Amino acid sequence: MNHCALPILYSFRRCPYAMRARMALISAEIQVELREIRLKDKPAELITLSAKATVPVLQLTNGDVIDESLQIMQWALAQNDPNQYLIEDQNAEQLIEFNDIEFKHWLDKYKYAVRFPENPIAYYQQHIDQCLTMFEQQLGAKRFLLSDQLTMLDLALMPFIRQCAYVDSDWFFNRYATTLAPWLKRIMHSELFQRCMQKHTVWQPDNPLTLLLPMTKE
Repeated sequence: MNHCALPILYSFRRCPYAMRARMALISAEIQVELREIRLKDKPAELITLSAKATVPVLQLTNGDVIDESLQIMQWALAQNDPNQYLIEDQNAEQLIEFNDIEFKHWLDKYKYAVRFPENPIAYYQQHIDQCLTMFEQQLGAKRFLLSDQLTMLDLALMPFIRQCAYVDSDWFFNRYATTLAPWLKRIMHSELFQRCMQKHTVWQPDNPLTLLLPMTKE
């Protein structure tokens, strides 16, 4: 078994799955070696660890591998959860499942509508709107999706809704001006998300060690 000094996270900055994994690890104050990859040129080390070879992939110090973003979030927050983000809520679990299956399905078609010419983009936007309305109803008048406090549910959904928002930002920020738009901006402007989105050079085996978290916190 291959043991390592720190957990190793294979990541891609703009991947929504990797974003939510990084936010959970940062929140949990778990220091990991970050290996930023190119999706079109995946390193052999990643492919060896995970047959799926898609980010995020987390190799623990004992050699165990977690290659599902939600499992990485749950593992990280189970180790340390200073902000009480970890939740046990059946409705939240159903919303995450809806996000990862139904919403992600329409998001891909909406974002890459040119690849799906069988329908106009307005058709895909209509389905997106139906999904977002469900999230909007969950949000209600609260600051975040479950309460006035940020939780794992917000972290799990936010990267996908952010991706959706910038397909047609005028439409999104006008359509959801009093609900999802302020919620999204609230998280985007947080220190947690700013840390999550720091830019790093693409990893090479001879690179200096890159840490997900700065050694000195602000």
